[in-house]
This record gives sequence, C-alpha cells and structure tokens, in this order.
Amino acid sequence: MRFPTRALLFLAASGILQAQTEFPKAPTVAPATGYSHVVVANPGKLIFLAGQVANDSAGQLVGKDDIKAQAQQVFENIKANLAAAGATFQDVVKLNWYIRDLKPEYLPIIREVRDRYVNKEHPPASTLVGVAALFREGYMLEVEAVATIPAKAGGRK
Repeated sequence: MRFPTRALLFLAASGILQAQTEFPKAPTVAPATGYSHVVVANPGKLIFLAGQVANDSAGQLVGKDDIKAQAQQVFENIKANLAAAGATFQDVVKLNWYIRDLKPEYLPIIREVRDRYVNKEHPPASTLVGVAALFREGYMLEVEAVATIPAKAGGRK
C-alpha cells in the first residue's frame, strides 16, 4: 500500500514514523566480518560526521606512532560528536576509515577498539582505505561516520 506524500509528511512530522534501520543480507555475497554490507535507514534525520582524527580537546595529537591510542581517541571524538547531534554509536550506519601506511597487523588492533563502540550484532557498513598520507604528520587514521536518528516533530535540533 502506498501512502500519499502529504500523509507520509504528516506522519513523520507528528513523530509517528520513527527512524528504522534494517540490515538485509544478499544470499550471493559472502558474510561480512565486523561490518554490514548493506544498511537501510528510513525515515529519520541523517547525521554526517567529518573525518575525525586523534586530537584531544585542546587540538593536540594523542598517541604519536600508536595506532591503538589514536583509534581510541578517534572513537571518543566520534562518540562526543554523535552526542552533540543527539545520537549514539547505536545510530551509526556507515564508517569510512583512512589509515596511513596500512599494515595487516593494524586490523586486529583497530577492530578491538571499534568493537568497544559499535553495535556488534548489527555493525555499520564500513569502508577501510589505506592511504599514503593524512592532513598532518603523525596522524595514522581518520574516520568519518554517518548516523540516522528519528526525525523530531517540531523542527530542528
């Protein structure tokens, strides 16, 4: 049954429609480990976080040459920015990772940190890219996030 656009807008504005996240699995694609191939989020409010790096609240690099310390700080920064937007890691539907000079031994380290934050039962879709450099010397990773939360009736937050 299709609802007229006006009816959907009324339902969304009145808070009757809540953000709903689904994790469909394609039967012909190998299962993902630690991430989801597909996340469907609708309706709701999308939150886009810029790439987060391992800066503390004073803007200083945390964990020079330490991938674990930097990953921890990055995820704490993501957590703080999500909270500022009214979201949590349970609302994250996509992560994009950029890791300088990616080495196979980094993967279990960053997964350990990530798994302390994300929903392990329904992890977000994720992309990890090894890069030659980041914006400044000493930074080993940068992570972007997209989250979705229910649209609130009555306007913007």
